[in-house]
Amino acid sequence: MNHNVLRLYDYNVWANRRVFNHLKELPSEIYRQEVKSVFPNLEEVIGHLFKTDIVWLCAMSDKSYEDIQQLVGRYSEEMKNQNIEEVERTYLEFSKQYVDFLSSQEDLDASKTITHPMYGKLKTSLSELVQHVVNHGTYHRGNITAMVRQMGYPGPSTDFIFYLYEKQGEPSL
Repeated sequence: MNHNVLRLYDYNVWANRRVFNHLKELPSEIYRQEVKSVFPNLEEVIGHLFKTDIVWLCAMSDKSYEDIQQLVGRYSEEMKNQNIEEVERTYLEFSKQYVDFLSSQEDLDASKTITHPMYGKLKTSLSELVQHVVNHGTYHRGNITAMVRQMGYPGPSTDFIFYLYEKQGEPSL
């Protein structure tokens, strides 16, 4: 098993937790406050991040496109009108499924083919898909930081180096 892939995913969860913790310290109304940005508000970008994580875990698990759409729809419906604490709980519970799935794989670098109805087939590996999930999360955490700053508050620090410093001395996954 590739411990670097698990560590990379652990960083993603750590960084998202930092965002959640930071947002919980700010006035609750900013979660749905309109912002002129890539997303109309923080709720939308966080929902997008979470739904995309769902899509990729399902794709890695060989679920059908229809099953993925159904699950994303279910989580979308569940998250409607949830506050930041409730969304965080739902996300953290779901992230355990990633860890369980990745930990159960014998070779995260083995060749894997995924199929998308619009983009076609892609030959890749689970480790590359995890890298995509983390990269996607990093990109949108940047959106969140920019949006929070637009509203007059400092953004959270979620750089990988801060994760490494914080995890220093802890056993690797």
